[in-house]
Amino acid sequence: MSLVDLIAQADERGLAASGLACLDRCVPLLGGDDEVLRPLWANLADADGTGDWAERLEDARGKLGGPEEPGDSEATMLARRMLAAAPDELDGGPVRVWADACSVAALQIHRLLDLVDDEASSVDARREGRTDGMSPLVAAELRRQVTVLEVLAGHGAGGLRRALEVSVEGRRVLQAVVARRARLG
Repeated sequence: MSLVDLIAQADERGLAASGLACLDRCVPLLGGDDEVLRPLWANLADADGTGDWAERLEDARGKLGGPEEPGDSEATMLARRMLAAAPDELDGGPVRVWADACSVAALQIHRLLDLVDDEASSVDARREGRTDGMSPLVAAELRRQVTVLEVLAGHGAGGLRRALEVSVEGRRVLQAVVARRARLG
């Protein structure tokens, strides 16, 4: 099943976790640490999955900085937009739009940071399942996005721990990529 299909079939918690996971993997671009989005993950684990999402989101925004800043790279601007676009309420329409946009942005961020060119003209082809000539960093991000959605579809709230593990792994990879690019100048 393509990533587009998985997003279309996901429930609200799955969509929120998918968007949050994409954002979480891109936190190194925003200068955040491993714990900055943990309260939002914990909120999704609550019985109804809504809790005080808006409060925790505002706190994360405060810690990760505001809107785009002069000198931001394109990848950093995409990560900032993901955070800014996060809905205050986790209801169907806005959270679906956000999860979909986060998916595209995260893949584009990985494409921008990959040292190997991706042969597709856009990340849309990747999300639809066309993976020939995919660069390694984009391929890994695509696998992570699919895994998060499959785990949540199969296990509901019980899959959040695995979704977070997948996110942490991806965040570590992106941290290494960002650090390497900083060293190379």
